[in-house]
Amino acid sequence: MELKATRRRVLIVDDERLIADTLSRILQLNGFETAAVYGGMSAIEEARRWRPDLIISDVIMPGMNGIEAAIHIREFLPSCRIILFSGQAETADLLESARAQGHEFDILAKPLHPDDLLKCLDSRGS
Repeated sequence: MELKATRRRVLIVDDERLIADTLSRILQLNGFETAAVYGGMSAIEEARRWRPDLIISDVIMPGMNGIEAAIHIREFLPSCRIILFSGQAETADLLESARAQGHEFDILAKPLHPDDLLKCLDSRGS
């Protein structure tokens, strides 16, 4: 019996549906199993249900921002790698506040080029 290698599960979170869906498709084409959601609360619900290996999330979103969602998700998925991305200046203050509370996240700048994202995913093996 041959065991099939498990594809890494990646949850994409962005309130801009086109961005979330496009990133999801790019990662699918590169061998990842993906799901896309469009807000912080949805990210928490989907992460709890689907148990991804990796989360790639926008920071600035209406309602719950990506950092708040990431902190909540880490409570029940502590080994899940979380990469945040943003094109907004206010992200620096939010990240500094999270760091002061002991939370560290990888960060990428928007616009997010697919090659840069794939390099980031390969750099840590998850």
